[in-house]
Amino acid sequence: MLDLLAIGEVMAELRRDSEGEFQVGFAGDTFNTAVYCRRALGAEGHVSYLTRLGRDSLSQEAIRFARNEGFETESIELTDCAQIGIYSVATDAAGERSFSYWRDSSAARGLFSDERPVSLPSARIIYLSGITLAILQPDARHRLMDYLSDISSADDALVAFDSNYRSALWENVETARTVTERMWEVADIALPSLDDELALFGEANEEEVVARFAKRAWTACAIKRGVQGPLSTTISEADLPAFEPAARVLDTTAAGDSFNGGYLAAFLRGSSEAECLSHGHALAAQVVQHSGAIVSADALEDG
Repeated sequence: MLDLLAIGEVMAELRRDSEGEFQVGFAGDTFNTAVYCRRALGAEGHVSYLTRLGRDSLSQEAIRFARNEGFETESIELTDCAQIGIYSVATDAAGERSFSYWRDSSAARGLFSDERPVSLPSARIIYLSGITLAILQPDARHRLMDYLSDISSADDALVAFDSNYRSALWENVETARTVTERMWEVADIALPSLDDELALFGEANEEEVVARFAKRAWTACAIKRGVQGPLSTTISEADLPAFEPAARVLDTTAAGDSFNGGYLAAFLRGSSEAECLSHGHALAAQVVQHSGAIVSADALEDG
């Protein structure tokens, strides 16, 4: 059985280096989380990524990258009809990002688009995000959510979800809100970011967001707040660990994604909620000190 099955879109990432030359990497929100979770779990961890790619050279390189990160890649579908999505990213002096995308016809948008019943590999945790759902066709989106609801209800797997709201990917805000509300009903592990929830649901402040999540019982819950550190509805604020800020912030591209990876790895190892929060925050604080969504393991070890 897999420890983690992540579902979504991996893209080719174009990033300008310090000498002004473009470098090609691979990233995507759920893909980033899967990479950081796999690394944190170590050699015994079993992580797989479910996506759809083309037969183009960048797609094939993405698969090689995933294998080099220790992924089991049997869940990657290939198609002759589309290619991998591409994006470029630039960061300002404060580490904030701006993106340009070429993903409207990426292969991953065809996931679950045929009429076959959804069937996923057996896993302890199945992880997806609002971006995963946003890129799917409406029928495919609802088939996947129905399937996840069934396996969660049957205790066949825990469903982890990060709303990761990106308005440009959705048909409209009403659809995004309806779909996200449904996924919060399905999910067992909640990994929202405060800013995303405020933007999508229009609440006035942090307290209202926390109160909404506190209305139901979660297997685990981490409400991400950036440098302030996360909150959880499953433990009191008095039991929260101290969250040290990053020594510097160079690039926030994968701050939330790396938090999720560290958090889920700690959860899979049987850590307490406070320990999961601490592991997630510490990993994110390391990642934002480096450029790129997926920082090399050597660079993280070197600090």
